[in-house]
Amino acid sequence: MRKIHIAHRALTAFVVGSCMFASMAFAQSSASSVDDAITREPYPQMPSIPPIGVRTAKYFDVPASAQGPAVDPAKGYRLQGFGSGLYMITDNQIQSMFLVYDRGVVVMDAPQSLASHIRQGIAEVTDKPITHLIYSHSHADHIGGAKTLGDIPIIIAHDETLRLLKRDADPERPLPTVTFKDKYILHAGDQALELSYHGPGHVPGNIFIYAPKQRVLMVIDYVFPGWIPWRRFAVAQDVVEAFARVEDIRKMDWDTIVGGHVTRVGTREDVEIQSEFYRDIKQAAATALATTKVGETLNPLDSGNPWAIFDNYIDRVAAQCVNTLSPKWANRLAAFDTFIWDQCYSMEQTLRID
Repeated sequence: MRKIHIAHRALTAFVVGSCMFASMAFAQSSASSVDDAITREPYPQMPSIPPIGVRTAKYFDVPASAQGPAVDPAKGYRLQGFGSGLYMITDNQIQSMFLVYDRGVVVMDAPQSLASHIRQGIAEVTDKPITHLIYSHSHADHIGGAKTLGDIPIIIAHDETLRLLKRDADPERPLPTVTFKDKYILHAGDQALELSYHGPGHVPGNIFIYAPKQRVLMVIDYVFPGWIPWRRFAVAQDVVEAFARVEDIRKMDWDTIVGGHVTRVGTREDVEIQSEFYRDIKQAAATALATTKVGETLNPLDSGNPWAIFDNYIDRVAAQCVNTLSPKWANRLAAFDTFIWDQCYSMEQTLRID
């Protein structure tokens, strides 16, 4: 029995040792495979701007043309008046508006990061209550602070925004009490706000808000004055339609646009520049798709992996797109280096499959 016990212990030690050796060998083999993959030569003509997943030591400086007035750090926000009781409130990252009229205040959007300052900003100019809240669209970064404003009698939004908010069931985004399909005019004292829906793009239900007396148009997540749009065209659910909304904005009659993000309001020139950038990136991606050969530079051992084939192709298309756009746009749009790879990936995918 003692011999059997000793033999059993020896066998156990052998099995455990063998497993440990096999695990170490597998780990070394896996590490070797990963090392081989990440140390392989880069694609030809790789852009100098690091691709997604490669850390950037220092991002491009923000040009003066993209910067807005400074925010007082003691307050954490700034107000910008447009006349006749209309104001923008911002922390130079995200934006909201409010309109003061004879009986109260209409707030347009309540961003998560800014909502705590909205009542402070209103208190600087009036002691009237908030009577209305308008949702530009359903996304939490723009209306996720609605609950912070307290109970507001009337919340106005598009039908699609109501549908999405019912789905999300977020208590921080109370459901609208008034909705519309195409157009809605909110009369506030001797002023009016014209709300309209021009179709999907960024997200279904994203509306245009126009203050005719001040000639101010608020359209969120379509125009980024002086800046490259947030990644993948502000994560647009429909890139083709998002581009079309920018063209809608170009054709409208207004003087100032509030785009919802970054450091300043926009001008007609800003919209023209963004439209030009969209035309250029569409052409750059189309050309790259047409001139890049599928499978070129691919390791023959990966020829049976269709995902690898297209990853190789898409990466090279995006790289050519980035290279094409960089000479003209790198110093023209703030933060070009942050999201240009995202935009090129999104554009080539849109052109290839939409």
